[in-house]
Amino acid sequence: MTDTNVPVIEMRDISKKFGEFYANKNINLQLKKGEIHALLGENGAGKSTLMNILSGLLEPTSGDIYMGGEVVQIDSPTKANQLGIGMVHQHFMLIDAFTVVENIILGEEPVSGLTIDKGTAQKKIEEISQQYGLSVDPSARISSISVGMQQRVEILKVLYRGADILIFDEPTASLTPQEVTDLMVTLRKLAEEGKSIIIITHKLDEIKQVADRCTVIRRGQSIDTVDVATTTSNELADMMVGRAVSFTTEKKPANPSDTIIDIKSLNVLDERGIKAVEDLSFKVRKGEIVGIAGIDGNGQSELILAMTGLLPVESGQILFEGKDITNLSPRDVNESGIAHIPEDRHKYGLILDMQLESNMVLKNYYAKPYSSNGLLYFSKIEQQARKLIESYDVRTTSEKAFARSLSGGNQQKAIIAREIDSDPKFLIAANPTRGLDVGAIEFIHKELINERDKDKGVLLMSFELDEILNVTDRVLVMFDGKIVADIPTHETNERELGLMMAGTPFSEIEAARQEGSVV
Repeated sequence: MTDTNVPVIEMRDISKKFGEFYANKNINLQLKKGEIHALLGENGAGKSTLMNILSGLLEPTSGDIYMGGEVVQIDSPTKANQLGIGMVHQHFMLIDAFTVVENIILGEEPVSGLTIDKGTAQKKIEEISQQYGLSVDPSARISSISVGMQQRVEILKVLYRGADILIFDEPTASLTPQEVTDLMVTLRKLAEEGKSIIIITHKLDEIKQVADRCTVIRRGQSIDTVDVATTTSNELADMMVGRAVSFTTEKKPANPSDTIIDIKSLNVLDERGIKAVEDLSFKVRKGEIVGIAGIDGNGQSELILAMTGLLPVESGQILFEGKDITNLSPRDVNESGIAHIPEDRHKYGLILDMQLESNMVLKNYYAKPYSSNGLLYFSKIEQQARKLIESYDVRTTSEKAFARSLSGGNQQKAIIAREIDSDPKFLIAANPTRGLDVGAIEFIHKELINERDKDKGVLLMSFELDEILNVTDRVLVMFDGKIVADIPTHETNERELGLMMAGTPFSEIEAARQEGSVV
């Protein structure tokens, strides 16, 4: 890392008000050349707002931004680009129908005569890809590539435009463990090449792994800036939340009773018509949390969509309390007593252009006490929304705010509040803590265990192996659309699960155990 006394970026006393609400209040931040600087804070602390100011999407109410010691006005994303600032957003800004090249050059198209010179653009993109280890297929359509590959495209977009200051907003929220590892390598490579990086993240292990310094903000205000190497994860968590946070969830042993879900020989096709779930069978009992571990793309998403009526079952059965609910509509599945925290909160969890209070009753707005004879009781809806906002600490200016205006983490908390408050008999939670800070994760884990202890069944699908190991009682490992292991959680570990997720047969794991080998 190249040190310098003059920061490449300095934000001084930055404040941003929305009405009477301060999203940022007198925040200070300095970024050095070649530095990876983490921005840490709870959901709704104002991190994205601060970076949207730096990237030109918002203008500050007060305060100044300096570059190289000189005040600059960043009043648009175009001006930010001209100054060499680029932002990779949490929710990618890509057009699915366009190719990789078309997305990268959009708005900066090189021309030859009267036509766009894609050949020249592709050559430049390939050079940047090679320089930073960001391998992509320039001709592939965005709709056909993985989430991790889409993120590479977003990074190439800002590098193509000559950015020297890169902002990453929750860059690992949708990535698999291997993709996270690849991204960390890319960030280090960018910093070594002289790029200056700000990374917004809730994940303390990633901060410890890759960041040089960390600025912590809480409820819109600066708390401190610290050297990551000399600060523990617990200290960072305490600064972020304002209290001591536990990284392990206290729970008593499970006491499972009757079977609540029985999946028999299930086969499910994905949206392309390709078999994603193949002859899959398992059971979940009341009073236990069963985890599903697997690398993204091995059928777990399609399994959950089929169980909740969002994807048709080709063959097999889904029995709930002994009743066949195969291919019921999502509403019928919900009314039977099954709640669903979806993996994709924007596609299946919220209507972003509706008010938060309406989203809180999306599943039962048509029933009492929220409506009768076709008439909505808005006072009851508002009352319910306020109760859930308070109980689950959903950070919002008002229950009248549109869902789109909330941070990703607070959108997630709103969904979790709605689903758990419905008092389901069986809860399906798909990556429920994605995008949440450590304080919120601690709270959600306790809620899942509380549901279990009320003699309810819980199915937890998560890409976070520490979450699986910390919360579940039994873990199913999925590989290539099949369950390859069904074992008590306390009998396995992260390395064993990782091997099975990558295709190592459970029989080999057992053999290594018997031989006393370290697995």
